[in-house]
Parts: sequence; structure tokens; C-alpha cells
Amino acid sequence: MPPAPSSYLIGLIGSGIGPSLSPALHEREADHHALRLLYRILDLDDLSLDAGDVGELVHTARRLGFDGLNITHPGKQTVIPYLDDLSEDARVLGAVNTVVFGPDGRSCGHNTDWIGFAKSFAQGLKDAPTRKVVQLGAGGAGAAVAHAMLTLGAAQLTVIDIDADRASALAAELAARFGADRVSAASPDMLGPLLMTADGLVHVTPTGMAHHPGLPLPAELLHPGLWVADVVYRPLDTELLIQARALGCRTLDGGGMAVHQAAQAFELFTGCEPDPDRMLAHMAALVSA
Repeated sequence: MPPAPSSYLIGLIGSGIGPSLSPALHEREADHHALRLLYRILDLDDLSLDAGDVGELVHTARRLGFDGLNITHPGKQTVIPYLDDLSEDARVLGAVNTVVFGPDGRSCGHNTDWIGFAKSFAQGLKDAPTRKVVQLGAGGAGAAVAHAMLTLGAAQLTVIDIDADRASALAAELAARFGADRVSAASPDMLGPLLMTADGLVHVTPTGMAHHPGLPLPAELLHPGLWVADVVYRPLDTELLIQARALGCRTLDGGGMAVHQAAQAFELFTGCEPDPDRMLAHMAALVSA
């Protein structure tokens, strides 16, 4: 077998991703493994592209010699038809956040989001009740997070999205895997009544990101009996989490998910086993800076 490469060119495709901490996170971990890793931002907005162009951008990156890519909003689902292969997780979830180009040039899509969220939740909201959980968002990240919540043992998960068909489709896919009694979809106007009796709220939409500021729901729907988890990590303190903590809610920011999914992606890119605790420390330092 040829020796493993000691240098890598990795990219991130998404919209409004200029502030992403992924480049520094991956490059710092590579330094600890004596690897040369260059991580580049491919922002759809800067390139005047949209979600429909993600597949062609992946093909271009492959031709330019990239070894792998991370994919974020809005391309996690639109990229799939342009890939040669899918891992089992990506196939089941119907969403890809990591693409690896093999020595033969073939592209394989993976999903590291779900395990990233699962590990973050287990650490940051340990022993939180999950009898009734409401999830806002049914896109690519939403599919992964919902899968994680049900894998972690959520008894009843209700998925809500402004696109009712998307929420219903995700609920149907999850019900086929986990049982119809454990997952359902609901319309946004049911959010208030559902949260009144829920144990927790998981937020999986772009609202709250640096370029999508604001709250994803009316603040008055939050109450101290809820735990609140957000997947947004830039900023870590989203308006949702600030409001929730002010009420006394237990909260989980998106930093842990970002780190754990990145750690798994780093291993897929390089074959080297990363140190998640070290990467968490890197994340904390980057956010402080």
C-alpha cells in the first residue's frame, strides 16, 4: 500500500460561513499529528451560488485536488445526487456533512452530525428528561439531530418546520426506523401547546447564526421547566439560549456538536484519531479570541 499522505486540502461549502471556526479547529488538530492540513472556506454567497450549485462545486473541488469537504447549510441534502457513494449513516439520514475523495477520485458522503450531537447532549445535558421533546427544524441537520435524540432514548419527539411537508416527510422516515409511537410532525401553530408539556426543545434552524440573528420562536413560549439545546455555535450564546437561561432553563450550545462532528470528520479525512477534549479546548480558545 502507498504511504498515507502527510498533507491535506480540505474545504467547507455553505452559505454565510465566513466566521466559521472549522478551519482553525481542523488545522490546529492536524498540527498535533505533524500533518500539513489546509482548510479553505467556499462560501456560496461570496461565489454568487446557491444550494443548487453545491454538487458542481463539489466536482470542481475534486478536480482542483481537494481531499475532502465539509458541507453545511444549505447543501447537506442537495449534494447527495452528485456523490458516488454514501455511508450507511448518510444514506439512512438523507443528509451529508462530510465528503471524502478516495485515491480513485470517487466521492463518498458521510454524516457525522448525528453522533456529534449525541455526544454533546450526553455530556452537556446529562440525565435531562426526554419523555417529550420538541424539535424545531427538519432540514439536513434536523434529520441528524432527530436521529440522535431518538437513539438517545427520547420517548416522544415532535418535529416542527415552517415547511409542513418537510416535517411530515422526516417524521415518516424516523417512524419507519424508530416506531410510529415515538415520532410525529406538527404545524408551527402547535408549538405553544406542545412546549407547555415538553421536557425539552431542540433548535435546528439557521436562526440565531451571525447572519440570521433573532429568535426562532416567541420568547413567551419558553418556561423554566424546559431544557433548551441549540445547534448554532457562532455565536455560542444565541438569543434563544440567553432568553432560556434567564428563565432558569438548562441549556446546551452548539459548540460541543461542532467539535464532535469535526473530530469524526477529521478522522475520515486523515485516518488519524483526534483528541476531542483537545479540540474542545481549541474551540473554547477560538471563541474567547
